[in-house]
Amino acid sequence: MRVQGLKPFIYTLVMVALVACGGGSPTQAPVATEAPAQATTPPTSPPEPTPAPTEPPAAVPTETPASGAIHELKDVQKAIIQIEAQGTFIDPEIGLIMNGAGRGSGFIIDPSGIAVTNNHVVTGSALLKVWVGGETESRNARVLGVSECSDLAVIDIAGDGYDYLDIYAGQISVGMDIYVAGYPLGDPEFTLTKGVISKAKADGETSWASVDSVIEYDAATNPGNSGGPVITSNGEVIGVHYAGNASTRQAFGISREVAKPVIDELKTGKNLDTIGVNGSAVSNEDGSLTGVWVSSVESGSAADKAGVAPGDIITMMENLVLATDGTMADYCDILRSHDPADTLSIQVLRWSNGEVLEGQLNGRELELAATFDPGTSNDNSNSASNANHYIDPNASASGDLYYFTEFEDDLADWTYFLMSGKDENFSLEAENSKLRFDIQAYDTYVYLVNNALDVADVRIDTSMENLGRNANNVSLMCRYSDRGWYEFNIASNGEYSILKYDNNTQAYRALWTGGSTLINMGQKVNEYGVVCQGEALSLYINGGFVKTIKDNSLKSGLAGISVSSFNSIPIVVDFDAFAMSVP
Repeated sequence: MRVQGLKPFIYTLVMVALVACGGGSPTQAPVATEAPAQATTPPTSPPEPTPAPTEPPAAVPTETPASGAIHELKDVQKAIIQIEAQGTFIDPEIGLIMNGAGRGSGFIIDPSGIAVTNNHVVTGSALLKVWVGGETESRNARVLGVSECSDLAVIDIAGDGYDYLDIYAGQISVGMDIYVAGYPLGDPEFTLTKGVISKAKADGETSWASVDSVIEYDAATNPGNSGGPVITSNGEVIGVHYAGNASTRQAFGISREVAKPVIDELKTGKNLDTIGVNGSAVSNEDGSLTGVWVSSVESGSAADKAGVAPGDIITMMENLVLATDGTMADYCDILRSHDPADTLSIQVLRWSNGEVLEGQLNGRELELAATFDPGTSNDNSNSASNANHYIDPNASASGDLYYFTEFEDDLADWTYFLMSGKDENFSLEAENSKLRFDIQAYDTYVYLVNNALDVADVRIDTSMENLGRNANNVSLMCRYSDRGWYEFNIASNGEYSILKYDNNTQAYRALWTGGSTLINMGQKVNEYGVVCQGEALSLYINGGFVKTIKDNSLKSGLAGISVSSFNSIPIVVDFDAFAMSVP
């Protein structure tokens, strides 16, 4: 694993405490379909009067056209899809992510293959793969239209004759039973969870969308549920799932009233409330710099023609500073107040080369307005790219290494302890630039602590390969001391937890639990990174940002790694390298 210097200026994603589907990587609203007309008897001329009574004329039978939609919960899976979007993005903290792939859900609304999902599931992707109803072979699909601000997208799946879902026509009210359908955590196994509507009209402002009205419910959801339908017991759609918070058992869906008119437009091939970027609200620590981070740009869009590039921060639009409240509200209000072809002034910060650019959407291309010193330097004097072991307790610049090892020497800098299990049931071995954990007993939790440096703020990076059963847990630790430690636990089944262990109570406390499609499940290689900076604790998996939570009870300490078995053995994990750097 090559360890590169981090960007000196780290932007904190100012996200509402929601797991967006996931996911690891936003959601789509259902499209309304016309209810079938009621059958009527064709008018006939009144019969000629006759002196004697006659039998009334026989009614002419008429057929009521069948909807063809699914109306039983047991059949809903046939219309639910799993979507994999592949593309290249620039993350505000990680940097370039090449050929990244994330998975979400969606649902078919027309037998021709028209389907709904979230904008954040498909936006910025180079290609889409779709699995219908749990199929093992993927189908091709293309994006018809997206709404960046409403977090909705409509796609067209190759083929026709599909089962589909109808829109619920009744009243949506608090206390109503609902179900959320989808394929969470990138798993091909279909899930259907039940819940109750707790709010019929909740706040829909987030760091990636600005939805006027959302429904809130307590059905269990995970990353990857994004874009799936929220349905009634008859399988009719009342919303599109787009966000959730597992720790508070809150989940949110774009309401039918918001989704219907948007989807009707997107089906025709139009885009709404978008300039062609995959954006999210960001700010620096003190809030003095805010804007919309651009992860990717759609080719041929207004943003692309103006010269906006991935990695840019759109700081102003029409002379209004964006994202000052940590949401996309102002940005989306401006777009909704103008036609797509209107000329809009923008200011862009291009941190990579220290430029402030000004120009117009649908007008003048971006031009240099000012320059600044971004403070970037990749020529770190303590670079460990050519060393297999390095220690620098005086590292101070962002990205400089405190510690680095490729495990080619002994483990003199390390000590281990067990939270469960016996010494004779595991082994640790460093050779051939690998550190191997080999666990041969159930419920064995092995912790390895690096004693070289006690630091407060640190970034930890490692690369590991699972060589055993698909049932292990690997952890990175920071601020280990006699008070406890923070632990970022990643399971090979796609789940993760951010924990705090308290030595006083001798108990773990879950600060956050969730799942991520960024995790390569099974016997695969994964790269994990964590940042412990101030009260912010952040997790990264395979170059993608996963989650930031806050806790300030532990101030400083040592770093370490851990591997655990539960009810499956053997557990064999190889670590390729371990690095500690200045965040």
